[in-house]
Amino acid sequence: MIDLHTHSNFSDGSEPPERIPELAAAAGCRAVALTDHDGLDGLGRAAAAAARVGIELVPGCEVSCRKPLGPDGTRAPGSLHVLCYFLRPGYFLRPGALPEPGSPGRQQPVALEGPLAEELAHLRDDRRRRNLALVERLADLGVPVGWDEVVAEAGTEAGVGRPHFARVLVRRGAAADIDDAFDRFLADGRPGYVPKGRLDAGDVARLAGNSGAVAVLAHPLSLGLEPAALEAVVAGLAEAGLGGIEAIYGRYDPDERRRLRRLAERHGLVATGGSDFHGSFKPDLAVGTGMGDLDVPDEALEELRARVA
Repeated sequence: MIDLHTHSNFSDGSEPPERIPELAAAAGCRAVALTDHDGLDGLGRAAAAAARVGIELVPGCEVSCRKPLGPDGTRAPGSLHVLCYFLRPGYFLRPGALPEPGSPGRQQPVALEGPLAEELAHLRDDRRRRNLALVERLADLGVPVGWDEVVAEAGTEAGVGRPHFARVLVRRGAAADIDDAFDRFLADGRPGYVPKGRLDAGDVARLAGNSGAVAVLAHPLSLGLEPAALEAVVAGLAEAGLGGIEAIYGRYDPDERRRLRRLAERHGLVATGGSDFHGSFKPDLAVGTGMGDLDVPDEALEELRARVA
């Protein structure tokens, strides 16, 4: 069993990076991927924990992408995210892969090589701009939220995301709970929403391939497309170099997983899977087991690994 989709508090999860491998090992996983949004800052700490508990850490990240255009020129109603794995060519964080304690490389962060690195840096810069603009937007709406307060909620400045704003809003009494905070202020189309920079999914797939990595379409049903439209999107991304689709997703039912497996097969893609663990921000999803019925086979990881350039 493996889990190829988790988040720490270095993006929009609630748990520190080292907790992810610990939870994965406790669930019986052989490998786990840390896939924080747009960055790799938590991978060093997660790698040390993975080596300690004896499982493989797959270096990854999740990239928010522009919604695809349909035949009528309108964009998909939902969201499009791409997961990127094996972000450093030929270097996989298996048990015992880290240098010995005290050696010069022990505390070095996991470096990202290749053209995807520059784009992720731009996205991180834009995320910070969006977060600071969100502070100003909420103040204009009569809900003052301090930047330092949100950073303290996230634990790191790099990890600040909308869920941390939501928690502060709840604590201040401006919302009943996190969902209410999004419904009132933070969701797309609500008065506090501030957009951030996004790449085209096809570009992410190509950049990942040129960086020695492999790209996977995350939770495909989040696009909100009818089957024929989703098929067309997947076909186009496969041509751009996509390696897989996340068919075995934590919140999908067995029928949805079967349909997405068949979609992957029709386009020669790997059917991957993961919990999308966010800790207390998505309390129904556990590392490794999702809502209790998640069981991503080890073979999915090996098939993805075979596609790394």
